[in-house]
Order: sequence, then structure tokens, then C-alpha cells
Amino acid sequence: MNPTIELLKGHRSIRQFQNRPIQTDLFQDLIKAGQAAASSNFFQAVTIIRVTDPKKRAKLASLANNQAYVETAAEFLVFCADMNRAASCCDLHGAEANTGFTEQFIIATVDAALVAQNIVVASESAGLGICYIGALRNNPSEVSTVLDLPHDTYPVFGLCLGWPDQNPEVKPRLPIDVVLRENSYGIEEDGLDLGNYDEAVRGYYATRSSNQKSMSWSEQMSGMLSKESRPHMLDFLKTKGFLQK
Repeated sequence: MNPTIELLKGHRSIRQFQNRPIQTDLFQDLIKAGQAAASSNFFQAVTIIRVTDPKKRAKLASLANNQAYVETAAEFLVFCADMNRAASCCDLHGAEANTGFTEQFIIATVDAALVAQNIVVASESAGLGICYIGALRNNPSEVSTVLDLPHDTYPVFGLCLGWPDQNPEVKPRLPIDVVLRENSYGIEEDGLDLGNYDEAVRGYYATRSSNQKSMSWSEQMSGMLSKESRPHMLDFLKTKGFLQK
């Protein structure tokens, strides 16, 4: 049994935290572990905002659908895709920054996700719990104002870190043969067969320790994809200098 693999397979989102700080040395190590993530062309195009101001925490919680754990977690981090720092390097060397490319948006967003996931794995290996907060993108302009984000940056998501005060169940994932293909995507001639998985997810939702409901995975996805998904993001990203070309 490989302990790292078992740790990864046992991931849960934690939304209740003990009133207990994370030691400074451990916190610094977590950030360094995040920085060790791969980075396309060595851009390292991510900035992490550590939010310690209680008023800012409360404002961000409000902007993220009033998720209380944004305020109660020992640490709350906001991961920002950041091309501003690289553009500043052009100023240092008398060059003109040619920004706004879609590829740069992808690079910065992926960098932010890779750094965050390294921090998540490192945190869980130390016994900490985490919860990603994608709902910051409900109000990205307001979040940017709270955090004083410059041009060529945007808030990708937040991350709660702390010592768990709950022990939730592990959410079942799709079967491997649904997500792993060989050599090509392939075609589902008879349609996507999710019967057993749908029942597993329905059972999970019905019996988990909190927020019980009756819903399968395909029902959940159908409901989400049949409505708009943060349509404001395109215009917002353009105002921040992304997706210009």
C-alpha cells in the first residue's frame, strides 16, 4: 500500500474547522511545496493572497455565497492567475509586454491550479483539511477590489485550510473506464452508461452525514449544464487584460 496514493484517494472537502492555528513553519512549508509545482515556461504565473484581515475575510465570505468557513478556517488563501509580474519583467529590460493572449490565460490559470493542488496534498499529508472556494468567481470584480488585484491578474479560487472538526464521507468518483481512454476518445455507440455510478452517487447523497438529498450524478450534471455558468466571467476577464487575442 502506497501511503501517498491512499491519501489522494481519501480526499474530502472540509467545511468545519477547529479553532486552532497552523504553525508558522508548517504554513511556510506548505507554500514552498506549492511553489515546487510544474510551471509552463517557468512563468510561475500565480500569486497567493493570504487573507488575515477579519473584515476582508467577512467580505469575501459574503461574496462567495456566504460560506462561513471562509471566516472560520485557520487560513484562507486566494489563488490569482498572474501575468502582471512577468509583464513587469519587460519593464526591467526595456521590452514591450505582448499580453492578452488566450495561451497566457491558460498558462496562468493552470499554474494557479497546480500550485494550489500541491498545497492541498501537502496539507492533507500533515493532517489538515481543505475546501476550495470557486464561488469567489460569482463576484470576481468585487473580489479583485477587496484584494487590490492589478491588471493582468484575476482570482481563480479561494482555499480554506485548517484542522478538521468533522469527518465527512469520501464522495464516489466516476468509474475509471469512463474517464480513462486509450489512444482516442472513442464513441459511446449506445450512449453513456452511468447506471451503477448514478446509483452509487444517489446512495452517497442520501446517506451522508450532512446535506442529504436525492440526486444522481447525471441528474446533477444535466441540471448544471442546462443553465448559464457565470456568463459575466468573459467580460470580466477581458477587463483584466485576458482573452484579448
